[in-house]
Amino acid sequence: MNTALASAMIEELARSGVSRAVVSPGSRSTPLAVALWRQPEIDVTISVDERSAGFFALGAAQASRLPVVLVCTSGTAAANYHPAVAEADLSAVPLIVVTADRPPELRDIGAGQTIDQIKLYGSSVRWFCEVGVHDADDAGLLHFRATACRAFAAASGDPRPGPVHLNVPLRDPLAPVPVDEAVSARTRLALEGRAEHPLSEVLPADAGLSADASRNVADLISQSRRTMILAGRNATDSLRGPATAFASAAGVPILAEPTSQLRCGPHDRSLVVSAYDRIASGPDAELAPDLIVRVGEMPTSKALRTWLGSIDNLRQIVIDPGYGWNEPLRTADLLIRADATTTLEAMSTMVDGAPGHDFLERWMEADLTAAAEISNEVDEGRSPAGAVHRILSELHGDGSLVYTASSMAIRDQEHYVAGSGHDLRFLSNRGANGIDGLIASGIGAAAATGRPTTVITGDLGLQHDLGSLALLASSPVPVRVVVLNDDGGRIFSRLPQKQAMDAGEYEALMRTPTGLDFEAAARTFGAAYRRVSDPSMLPEAFAAGSVLIEIPIPD
Repeated sequence: MNTALASAMIEELARSGVSRAVVSPGSRSTPLAVALWRQPEIDVTISVDERSAGFFALGAAQASRLPVVLVCTSGTAAANYHPAVAEADLSAVPLIVVTADRPPELRDIGAGQTIDQIKLYGSSVRWFCEVGVHDADDAGLLHFRATACRAFAAASGDPRPGPVHLNVPLRDPLAPVPVDEAVSARTRLALEGRAEHPLSEVLPADAGLSADASRNVADLISQSRRTMILAGRNATDSLRGPATAFASAAGVPILAEPTSQLRCGPHDRSLVVSAYDRIASGPDAELAPDLIVRVGEMPTSKALRTWLGSIDNLRQIVIDPGYGWNEPLRTADLLIRADATTTLEAMSTMVDGAPGHDFLERWMEADLTAAAEISNEVDEGRSPAGAVHRILSELHGDGSLVYTASSMAIRDQEHYVAGSGHDLRFLSNRGANGIDGLIASGIGAAAATGRPTTVITGDLGLQHDLGSLALLASSPVPVRVVVLNDDGGRIFSRLPQKQAMDAGEYEALMRTPTGLDFEAAARTFGAAYRRVSDPSMLPEAFAAGSVLIEIPIPD
């Protein structure tokens, strides 16, 4: 009975479009795991560590933009998925979390491996369903099929992509053993579904720019003389053409962080500004925009956000088809819930000449000056971390994927990586901004895309995800985990705490040096290891395939 019900659910997920799942094995989840393992259209990865499994699925889903299924047994196994679920929520990454559970009669009586799993992830999921205990009759099988279809739609974006939680209580027997009359369904629809198609499919609404929205956008553009495009995190390269076409038509600069996919690539980058973090640290009033057109999330740079937030009467158009509210400036005139590609294409037709030509020239000159300062800083050895990011950006070949940790890694990457023609894809977990789970996320993205991948993190980030080195050792795709080891939290040196606390307090409570032996850690999980004392040694280390590369970074 349980195998039939679970198989109906998994069959509908496969027909809806799921092609990847991660299973953390356990007894109570046996019917679900068996159903996934036997489903030919779904590639199953086994990860015994639920937190690693959660972030592997997160990375795979972020890279593929398709829902990935997570399955675990009952109890605290499900709780270990929560950090990945939180990131998926804030980053709009589609996950379908299927947790096995004890049936109602075994809850709250001291039965083993039982916790309250009802709405375990709170408001972090788009939809929660207590699937319930059912017979494998017509009603039960159709319920499992319909639930799977709804879960896929909710995770994919109905309207905003994100995680879904299905809690599945299962009674014994859990093993896939034949039981007479266990399956009592009689209708073909319940037993087989619709063969080539899911039972129920959700068709998205038209996501074009409405007439009213077009008028509002056109009014703002016509009133502006100093327009700027801000390009923040976007998981795909779909905006390269439309964004650069609008910038060219309007004669405006594009301030693009690496994760926008606009800083690097084969597209026209003549109007892309890379050194805005340095420029915004001491901005010229002549560079202040009067209108921002933002695609993707707000760039990471604190200097940029602080400066833009200080500009009086700054207008802002935010293109956000994902129905989020990523607006830290809290001053946006318009949040547009329409496809970004068609919106930018429509905006290109609204431009009448290039009234901001002088503004554009000032920005491009400022970018050249700031970029030269950054290059000198790196060449003179004043930024060892910056030198690593520069060399890494040159090592990545076309098609490579770069997965970068929060904290200093993402900030150094934004500041030091210059634009290039390499066709790279930059990903990060910047929803919750956590440093945990990054190794698993990068390996999951590599598995989902088949692209050679570089994971860039600090020593604390690696310590938070050491168990995922087991996934590195078995990765069929080359994954280089680059650890910039500054023996603690270097980012805290930028905060007031360093000046306000005595040295001992700061060292123990903020910097938290660990002295971890990363070579021993790699050896424990059967992963290759290289120590690189000078960034010039990186090309040789990269030739080792999947490898943990440790680079000491002086304070």
